[in-house]
Amino acid sequence: MTCLSLFRAGSGAAVLSLLGAFSLAGASPALAAGCGSQERHRIAAVQAENDLFGNGADRHYTHGTQATFISGGPVPQILQDIGHGTPGFGRSDRMQFSVSVGQSIFTPDDISIPTLQKDDRPYAGWLNLGLGVVAFHQDCAPDGTSTTTRIDALEVAIGVIGPWSQADDVQTTWHDWIDTQEPRGWANQLENEPGIVLTYERRLPRRLDIQWFEDALPFNLEADATPHFGFSLGNVFTHAAAGATLRIGDDLSTTDGVPRIRPSLPGSGYFEPVDGITWQAFGGAELRAVARNIFLDGNTFQTSHRVEKETLVADFQAGVALTIGRARVTFTNIWRSKEFKKQDAWDEFGSISAAFHF
Repeated sequence: MTCLSLFRAGSGAAVLSLLGAFSLAGASPALAAGCGSQERHRIAAVQAENDLFGNGADRHYTHGTQATFISGGPVPQILQDIGHGTPGFGRSDRMQFSVSVGQSIFTPDDISIPTLQKDDRPYAGWLNLGLGVVAFHQDCAPDGTSTTTRIDALEVAIGVIGPWSQADDVQTTWHDWIDTQEPRGWANQLENEPGIVLTYERRLPRRLDIQWFEDALPFNLEADATPHFGFSLGNVFTHAAAGATLRIGDDLSTTDGVPRIRPSLPGSGYFEPVDGITWQAFGGAELRAVARNIFLDGNTFQTSHRVEKETLVADFQAGVALTIGRARVTFTNIWRSKEFKKQDAWDEFGSISAAFHF
């Protein structure tokens, strides 16, 4: 699927509207009304994903970094209009927007070989800017309290693949700093190409009934189970996804899950500040039906190195999150099933994030 495919069936309108909205994000905000309209907090978050944090294999999806700003409130009216006008979003009085900058790096198994490895995945990088809107749909009780029943997220990521992404320089410099194997095959990376991905996700907090499990936990701990589904559409990634996440801890309502770099289970760097310390442990799984992955299928508009991909890919993850006052740190370990036919084993990598109120 090419970039032009995004503009079919209304997807192009959503992309253009979202991009235009962020250029006007300084416009006068509109105050929301209702029990769920309380202002949320501004968050700055940084994240690193690396196989060094997992099994240390230094291959395939080998590194990702991302910095994210999450708005407080109220959200500018134009962003509310985009969310309310997007099919499936519905109307919500509680919304946020986010801006992120990220880079992902992909390599074959053996980075010491300078020649093209035809049976292994290509060298590639993805440098991108992400713009997102999140809507929280709530049920309001007579006493004014509210419960989030649905979270909808829409994001467009635009960027570049190939030498423009600077992935070769980043990996080479990093390996030089830590005195490890020099990557020697970047001359065979994918060619320069603009990239775009439109992603939609829906989460249904506490929709899976595990009250029996929560009742059995000691120390008044909480537990919840949240199913999710969504899709990505673009020349970088095109897939449909579904899965669920189980959490155990205290005061789970103060977070929206844990952040990850896409493609991944959904989550967020957002959290509410606390007095003291709160924690949660979590585990989750997602299955993706993959129609396109440029880092396996190769360049869209020209001939390049490619491998035969797997059409079903699963992620399993487990980790912990700790909130201390106005800061939160998380660690997630991820196991990913084989992404291409001749891959010899699953991949394992870790994700570390830190988020702060300001």
